[in-house]
Amino acid sequence: MYKKTSHNADEFINHEEILDTLEEAEKNKNNKDLVEKILAKAKKAQGISHREAAILLLNDDDQVTQEMKNIARSIKKKFYGNRIVLFAPLYLSNYCINHCVYCPYHAKNKNIVRKKLSQEDIRQEVIALQDMGHKRLALEAGEDPVNNPLDYILESIETIYSIKHKNGAIRRVNVNIAATDIDSYRKLKEVGIGTYILFQETYHKDNYEKLHPKGPKHNYAYHTEAMDRANEGGIDDVGIGVLFGINNYKYDLVGLLMHAEHLEATYGCGPHTISVPRVCPADDIDPDEFDNSIPDEIFEKIVAIIRLTVPYTGMIISTRESKRVRGEVLELGISQISGGSRTSVGGYINEMEDPSSAQFDVSDHRSLEEVIHWLLELGHIPSFCTACYREGRTGDRFMSLLKSGQIINCCHPNALITLREYLDDYASPQTQKLGNKVIEENLGVISNPKVRELTQAYLGEIDQGQRDFRF
Repeated sequence: MYKKTSHNADEFINHEEILDTLEEAEKNKNNKDLVEKILAKAKKAQGISHREAAILLLNDDDQVTQEMKNIARSIKKKFYGNRIVLFAPLYLSNYCINHCVYCPYHAKNKNIVRKKLSQEDIRQEVIALQDMGHKRLALEAGEDPVNNPLDYILESIETIYSIKHKNGAIRRVNVNIAATDIDSYRKLKEVGIGTYILFQETYHKDNYEKLHPKGPKHNYAYHTEAMDRANEGGIDDVGIGVLFGINNYKYDLVGLLMHAEHLEATYGCGPHTISVPRVCPADDIDPDEFDNSIPDEIFEKIVAIIRLTVPYTGMIISTRESKRVRGEVLELGISQISGGSRTSVGGYINEMEDPSSAQFDVSDHRSLEEVIHWLLELGHIPSFCTACYREGRTGDRFMSLLKSGQIINCCHPNALITLREYLDDYASPQTQKLGNKVIEENLGVISNPKVRELTQAYLGEIDQGQRDFRF
């Protein structure tokens, strides 16, 4: 039985509900009147249901797809403006006891070089990331209670926050580690994490269990219910996602949207972020083994539909995707991207790191500055803002600010302030010139005159050497 507010995975991600949703969508995908009603509802920027989203997904009218994309662009602009938040992954360890068939960290892979960063290694990695200009990290580690116990993760987070090099500082550490218990989530909250991120890979239970044949991750219910335990442990910023390409994308998109609905209905706040990774090559992994890979045009449609369905939620895309694809989906809904990423353990202090320690191949190899310059050329504001998390604007507090439209007087000036920090501390003269022009052009977007005036004052103080202003 389907129960949106249940804490049982089989009920809030109900298999029969997904099948019925797709069956009904197939029947109604070309119902012009119904499709127009769904699009009209989407234009209100208050979201649509997973059933309505499925109808748009299966519709094959090019004009409808274009209208979907136009609405997605409008919603993205309404809630996120032209701001794009930058982050980088930091891989602590690739020791893992799971047997996930799509991941090179799987326990039976004898080719991969197993590595774990010491606290001094972490210090050097973080300094390298700070010297690029990064302020926000996503912590990654394989699941191994011996090599990567929770205490190691907690100590590593404390180490990261403690490092201040020149003008550099990591101000937000998001964490992407295996599903755990409520007490462990409480400890992660206490040490000051930002968002807890966990990808489902696939919501199809039988296929999930086949993809995870051995190890603790084999437990579908425990994994799928992790966000409920995280909320009970006090973490109200959670990030979800599926790995498109390892299962039928239609099934998984419906499951993903149902998960977002479950969190909204149960905790009064949907996911803080949704990630949209696609399976890609890696050591001992051949993506051709998966016959569900999706072409770029379908991938772009998926991004647009997610933006229509959950208009307030941040969306993340990594360097798995190429420059061209990333440029396309930025307009359709993506609000966070990684830049200058290394997916190997120790990859920032040693750029020649053995690639066999990487989790996946990177498609976008540009440096952080190259990504920032590109964003500026496209008219975006690269942002290193972490203010909401540090001011306690998380969970429903952040969402209420976003829904009310008042976020423009917080996120927009914070984006300009952190961009100026980056330009003064790390950018080349060419990027500085372009970035300062973008800042001047975007000051007028701040609707509150007092906030605008204070932003200008902060920008001046940053040029005089002061740092870390925020609204």
